[in-house]
Amino acid sequence: MDTHSDTASHGFQFPGVFDLSAMGPAEAGLESSLPRCLAQAGLEVMHEDVTWKASSSGKYVSVRIRFRAADRSEYDRAHELLRAHPDVKWTL
Repeated sequence: MDTHSDTASHGFQFPGVFDLSAMGPAEAGLESSLPRCLAQAGLEVMHEDVTWKASSSGKYVSVRIRFRAADRSEYDRAHELLRAHPDVKWTL
């Protein structure tokens, strides 16, 4: 398996395993809907590594999703899918 760096300043190497985080309302069920959204789009989600944490007020939840990306376009697609979700307020 060959790996290559996207850019030296970013430090991304593809193929690789990456984490993305998304935040939204706690009642939206993002901990299950976001990994499913990425998987349905053909991305390899590591479901056993999905974690989530409620905000101190309990109003929001942060969901961390680990997935494998073969190249930069798959990584970017994962970001786009999370940002397009109607209940996602922020992504990291």
